[in-house]
Amino acid sequence: MARVKRGVTSHAKHKKVLKAVKGYWGRRKNTIRVAKQAMEKAMQYAYRDRKAKKRDFRSLWIQRINAGVRAEGMTYSKFINGLNKSGVKLDRKVLADLAYDHPDAFKSIVKKVQSALN
Repeated sequence: MARVKRGVTSHAKHKKVLKAVKGYWGRRKNTIRVAKQAMEKAMQYAYRDRKAKKRDFRSLWIQRINAGVRAEGMTYSKFINGLNKSGVKLDRKVLADLAYDHPDAFKSIVKKVQSALN
């Protein structure tokens, strides 16, 4: 059987790594050993931060809802409790968008929640 030389394979693998690290600083962009390490670390950060992004956005939505609700003289926790009691089925993303971009619509929701709590 003929011997298989692996130059084509390794060149393709190197090309893939170097394409991924294009734009990095120093040897991280052109030395395969350093570039591979940089790429692996970048992929770890990307994986971790895809999870963290969801937490960050939820936190932002809660802060925006809390700010909008406090302007109406209520707390966030009481507002969420009232939402559940009033049967309003809006998630935090939509509520935060209303509080931020459409304060009048958000005020009407707060009034409905206050009436459900009383």
